[in-house]
Amino acid sequence: MANHLHHKLDRKEWLIDIIDERTEHHYQPGYLFLPFDIYTPENIIKNIKDFIPKDVNLLTSGIDKIVGAENNILLENGEQIKYDLLIIATGSKIAPEETEGMKGELWHKSVFDFYTFEGALTLRNKLRDWEGGNLVIHITEMPIKCPVAPLEFAFLADSFFKNKKMRDKVNITYVTPLSGAFTKPRSTAALEHLLAEKNIGIESDFAIAEVNNEHKTIVDYGGKEIAFDLLVTVPTNKGDELMERSGLGDELNFVATNKETLQSKAFENIFVIGDATNVPASKAGSVAHFEAEILTENILHFVNNQPMTAAFDGHANCFIETGNSKALLIDFNYTHEPVEGTFPFAGIGPLGLLKESRMNHWGKLAFRWIYWNMLLKGIPIPFVGANMKTAGKKF
Repeated sequence: MANHLHHKLDRKEWLIDIIDERTEHHYQPGYLFLPFDIYTPENIIKNIKDFIPKDVNLLTSGIDKIVGAENNILLENGEQIKYDLLIIATGSKIAPEETEGMKGELWHKSVFDFYTFEGALTLRNKLRDWEGGNLVIHITEMPIKCPVAPLEFAFLADSFFKNKKMRDKVNITYVTPLSGAFTKPRSTAALEHLLAEKNIGIESDFAIAEVNNEHKTIVDYGGKEIAFDLLVTVPTNKGDELMERSGLGDELNFVATNKETLQSKAFENIFVIGDATNVPASKAGSVAHFEAEILTENILHFVNNQPMTAAFDGHANCFIETGNSKALLIDFNYTHEPVEGTFPFAGIGPLGLLKESRMNHWGKLAFRWIYWNMLLKGIPIPFVGANMKTAGKKF
């Protein structure tokens, strides 16, 4: 957003600050590849300063509280920052402590996440020497960042163990609270077909009550138990605790946000982007990118006292790694589920939707370059607009 706005706002009238508690920026989609030694830490971590425009101020600090009624931010070091307009981009975090036993004695020993750098790195070290057994890949509850990532992990695990000549020693089970593999019917059918093809079991409608560290099982509220030797779990995802302290969050600390304008429902001069929102869109990097283009337009209208005419349609565009150097591509929004077709050009492609291909795999890997060199810098992706195109899709 800073890269979008710094050359569009009148710099004689506007000063832009970024407040971030970290000095590093992580390419979070890379966490998926780290456990399988496909990416190294150096591939996914860069200095935040490398991406800040020269005329934007970077303040490295945690935030204690946002006082919306006073247009004031209280920093952890005691300083106060006044604002005329605030953009919240605090994302979401895992909360393993929300599930009994999840962060117990087996945490990062036999129970791992891959939604943090630390979790993905310790899981990488575990997989390098693991000799096999019951691998359980588990989702606690929705919403989660990148809803397809656990499926991708299952597919990549299948490929990983095949390449290590030990797939016959690993029983892979995919456990989800959903009634199927994904949130959308057509993509669920395609993905469940792939799970069956790769001999990956699926346990659906599993509402976890606890992780039993003593017996190495996960237990649902109905009493059903699934044994594991290695549990790779996606814990409850929550917004930043700052939202709770500031009275801006819901029960999961996500910020009540107008799903089209991306304006906060609590204060008209606060806008929200990415995983921090409670909008019914996928919590994914592509969504944040598309939202940024809409939000830039609406902020320019807002500061000029004009009606906000840009409307975000929930557009999400995700590559799904399926292993063996292949991937699927899905493209959907608030009203349209993923379907087959061609992308980005109708009838031409070159990418196919909801079908495995090597082209889609290379698209997934190319996304890292696009992220560092285009998305963070506010550069539009050619031929891929903020709102979803229906042409070329088989509805």
